[in-house]
Amino acid sequence: MRVLVACESSGTVRDAFIAKGHDAWSCDILPADDNSLFHFNCDVKEVLYKDWDLIIAHPPCTYMCNSGVCHLHKDESRWQKLDEAAEFFNLFLDHPCEKICVENPIPHKYAVERIGGRKYTQTIQPWQFGHPESKRTCLWLKGLPKLVETDNVKHIYDKLPKHKQQRLHYMPPGKDRWKERSKTFDGIAKAMADQWGRKKK
Repeated sequence: MRVLVACESSGTVRDAFIAKGHDAWSCDILPADDNSLFHFNCDVKEVLYKDWDLIIAHPPCTYMCNSGVCHLHKDESRWQKLDEAAEFFNLFLDHPCEKICVENPIPHKYAVERIGGRKYTQTIQPWQFGHPESKRTCLWLKGLPKLVETDNVKHIYDKLPKHKQQRLHYMPPGKDRWKERSKTFDGIAKAMADQWGRKKK
């Protein structure tokens, strides 16, 4: 299966599919963190309409996520950036590929309006996939089943102090903080490859 992982420089999801024997490629305006040859370092629009069997997209969430909605009313320039972000998001939702997953945090109401009111299919948490942490993530799915949890460790998560449960939220400032916060958890990437990369019998 030919798989495109859009807006990914870490290679986490790409490599999970490669490990399952798929022809998987990541694409980002940033170079691959691991210098992989299976990475398009370009605007995703340059490769988006090639012959893909599955597209998994992680479009930037800065202007669309619910946690940042308060900034819209403090900085008028963010409204245009929101429009641009929603237009980019819709590139994936409207793509003709039969199997698509678009991943993002909970969107605010203005973002939802700009993507045509299309509600996410499901939400997932890292603790459902072996990571005792919290980061609620939405998946918009087309032609794919909902992701099934593989290793629920909430019993461990519940016993941890808040700063460990929400490690990414409490991460100190730094030049790579945004990159670490946007990286897909390994357990989730493996679940995607295992469940969505199954060969037809």
